Amino acid sequence: MIRIADEVREAGAVVALETTLVAHGFPPGEGVEVGLGSEAAVRAGGAVPATIGVLDGEIVVGLSESELQRFDASARKLGPRDLAAAVAQRAVGATTVGGTLAVCRAAGIRFMATGGLGGVHRGWPTPPDVSADLQALASTQALVVSSGVKSLLDVPATSELLETHGVPVLGFRTDDLPLFYAAHGGPPVSARVESAAEAAAIARAHWQLGGGGLLVGRPPDDSLDDVEPLIERALGEAAAQGVQGQAVTPFVLSFLHRASGGRTLAANRELIVGNARLAGEIASAT
Repeated sequence: MIRIADEVREAGAVVALETTLVAHGFPPGEGVEVGLGSEAAVRAGGAVPATIGVLDGEIVVGLSESELQRFDASARKLGPRDLAAAVAQRAVGATTVGGTLAVCRAAGIRFMATGGLGGVHRGWPTPPDVSADLQALASTQALVVSSGVKSLLDVPATSELLETHGVPVLGFRTDDLPLFYAAHGGPPVSARVESAAEAAAIARAHWQLGGGGLLVGRPPDDSLDDVEPLIERALGEAAAQGVQGQAVTPFVLSFLHRASGGRTLAANRELIVGNARLAGEIASAT
């Protein structure tokens, strides 16, 4: 059921990459480019990339470039609950952070890179929407590098829930959690780290103590500090159109890319690739 590429199986340092951002995070055709850029960044960081998705009745750990080309907007969005059905039904399935972490747990991969972690949606408990990413991270011995949590979420509530689940939130050269597009402004992190080696040392100690996942928040290189009003507009439009559940994130991203004149699109691409490189550096330092 799980097919692991030979290079991934033989590597000493591996970084998992999701496929939801490839299929649903960018305009048609651009997601594959970002995915390949992320893989190159992981290699530049000293590790081997393992992009994960479901194809032809298999969970593939280490997609080839031709396989990655099959992940477009028609792909199913797969959280942990959706993997088995996608395999049995031979669907093309793009893994979320939570879905990717579920595969990491089965395959023994301990590092992952993404753009933003899922979490508590704004307005909770109406709707009662909390991403499966949080439980998956808490229950998996893996370190995830992201630029905080997704910009459309309730960041303080998500931070509190991470604390409840015992997930260390490490700030990479920052004392507060990045707000995805904005470099600063989130809740305080549980610890600040100055290097990939320091993050790797904390991860090793956390796992030796029986802990689960860790989150490393890396601020974007170019901070966009004026995006919040656009996010509010995007969420209002999603509500007005009845967009719910897993469809909210791609809807909001598309709205932001249009309303910002492409600035959020460029920032999203750059922060994803930057996070992948840092994850490669941390993995190779462990």
